[in-house]
Amino acid sequence: MTWLPQNTKAVPINYLANLSADLLARAAKIRLAVFDVDGTLTDGRLWYGEDGRETKVFHVHDGLGLKRLQANGVQVALITARISHPVALRAEELDIAHVYQGQGDKRACLQELLDALHLTTEQVAFVGDDLPDLPPMRIAGLAVAVANAHPWVAEAAHWQTTKGGGMGAAREVCDLILHAQGKSVAERERWQ
Repeated sequence: MTWLPQNTKAVPINYLANLSADLLARAAKIRLAVFDVDGTLTDGRLWYGEDGRETKVFHVHDGLGLKRLQANGVQVALITARISHPVALRAEELDIAHVYQGQGDKRACLQELLDALHLTTEQVAFVGDDLPDLPPMRIAGLAVAVANAHPWVAEAAHWQTTKGGGMGAAREVCDLILHAQGKSVAERERWQ
């Protein structure tokens, strides 16, 4: 029997088992996972210090998920409308090579990235939370909305996470892709 702290429930090994065949087929094709930042990799709140500098809070589970995606051959990119030094720092820490800040047209940015990487739209997942994320979601083979996404974004998504932005939502997407590509068992065994 595995020891768990009191009041903690064990997560079944097959927690991704009840996903639709269409969703799994979409996720199996993904070679590039693209994430919005504010509201997706963060909880969406903007924090400013007394000196006017912006800070952001990222979830460690998301970070490991992004690293494991890359280790399993799925490239990761960030496309965000805002420009923020903490985003550059986090991307550097996670070895994310494709970071696009200050992007008013996320769909055009995504299309340029796909062209540069010689990928098709069905090979990309786009994860977002708000209206500027709708255009790239509409061309992505796998469009994902975080749990606390705007309702219109949730309606446009192929799948919605159970966790909110900045609270482990990105990790759910990473786990979905690895599961659909038959890599989740090896990932689990890697940590045993």
